[in-house]
Formats: sequence, C-alpha cells, structure tokens
Amino acid sequence: MSEAWRYCGNQIKLWRTEAGVTREQLGKEANYEYESVKSMEQGRRRPTARLLQIADQMCGAQGKLVAAQEFLKPEPFPARSQEYMAIEAEAIALHWYEPLLIPGLLQTEEYARALISDSCPPLDDETVEERVRARMQRQEALTRKTSTVHSFVLHEASLRTMVGGQEAMKRQLEHLLEVSQLRNVSIQVLPMGRCSGVALNGPLILLETPEHERFAWAEGQETSALYAEPGKVSGLTQAHDMIRRHALCVEDSAEFIRKVAEEL
Repeated sequence: MSEAWRYCGNQIKLWRTEAGVTREQLGKEANYEYESVKSMEQGRRRPTARLLQIADQMCGAQGKLVAAQEFLKPEPFPARSQEYMAIEAEAIALHWYEPLLIPGLLQTEEYARALISDSCPPLDDETVEERVRARMQRQEALTRKTSTVHSFVLHEASLRTMVGGQEAMKRQLEHLLEVSQLRNVSIQVLPMGRCSGVALNGPLILLETPEHERFAWAEGQETSALYAEPGKVSGLTQAHDMIRRHALCVEDSAEFIRKVAEEL
C-alpha cells in the first residue's frame, strides 16, 4: 500500500463527504462497483484517473483531485532497487553475472515485457508499461557512455529459459550477439557444470563510480542488498572473479550463443 494512494484516497473521501455524494453515487457515475471505490478511498488500490476526474466534477474540487494524478504514476523501478539504479546511471564500470535471466541492460523489449508481465503478485498494465519503458531507457547507457566498461557473464541456463516463448528467445539471443559488438561491452558464457558452487548462489553486480567508490549488488527472490562495506565488496568481487575465470572467452561465448540460437 502506497502512502500516495492512501493520501489521495482520503482526499477523495473528504471531498465526497463534504459534497454529500455517496460511494454508490460516485461508483455509478464512474462505472465502478461500491467495493472498488471503497478500496481506492482506503488506499488499498491505486485511485484511477477516471475516478479522480469524476470525483472532481461531482464534488466541485475544481481540479484539485485531478492534480493528484501526477503523484500516482507507477514507479519506474521497484523501491528496493532505486538506490542501485542511481549508482548504475553514474558508474564507470559495471560487471554483471546472471545465472538464470538475461541482464536488464541486454534485454529486448519483447523479453522485458514478458518477464515483467509475469510478476507475482501481478502488476497492473500501467506499471508494466512504465517499467518496460524505464528498462529500455536504461539501455541507452551502453551507447551513450562508451567510456564505461560493461562486462556480463551469463550462465548457460539463462540462454535456455524460453522467456516469452521460443521465437522471442531466439530474437533475444540474436540481440545479445548484436550488443556484444559494442566496443565497451563484453559478454561471456559460463557453461553448465562449471564453477557450480559459487555460480549457483544468485545474481551479482559490481559497480565502480567516477570517485572510484566500489559497490556490490546481490539479489534474491524477496530480498536485495547494495553493499558498500569494503570487506563485503571484496568477498563478492572474489566470487565474481572465480565465475569469470571459468567462463568461455568472448569469441567462444559468441559462438556458443549463436549455436543455442540456431537450435531454437
């Protein structure tokens, strides 16, 4: 439940009560069930643009309720990753390991939409579109910041997950081959059976800022952590180095990806 949702919902209720408009009347005019209006007023559901517009008209709010739309837009990134995104945007070096999925910076729009749409619990359509848009916008850094090193190590499993279906996955693999041609991007593949202990511990990202501060990001299903403590960053750097030593070289990795794509 968002604080913005709760505040906006409470404002709808206050204006409605002051104007002598019942929930039933507001719901009928806006084409919502009574329980839907109640959920939005209590902040359990995001107040929609339509409800705000109808409530504004019925309650004589003179645009004050409609103005709330600006503060109800979906967040482009989950709250737990926003600090990481700020550092990523400024990084001069990024080293990313992924065991099961294609990294966000390398995803096609088709792959990203399939992945984000399949979130649990489900996201509303507006949030899905906003997050897909934000993910595509992040990728501009690959070509805009050509002095930033972007290195990726992908476990073989990430190439075979079939996110979005066979054809979508084939296009995703072909996209990897295209992006790997950028001079500031390297993509390596870690074949099945190599470095199994460390490689199966989950995604790992190392970042370096223009001030040469170093951070590490580790992610799980329900928790994520951004580390700045030198000892922790050092340990995760060593884990990444171990994984990368067992990966194929860039040229062999490209051939590996090409063969997997041809098999689809």
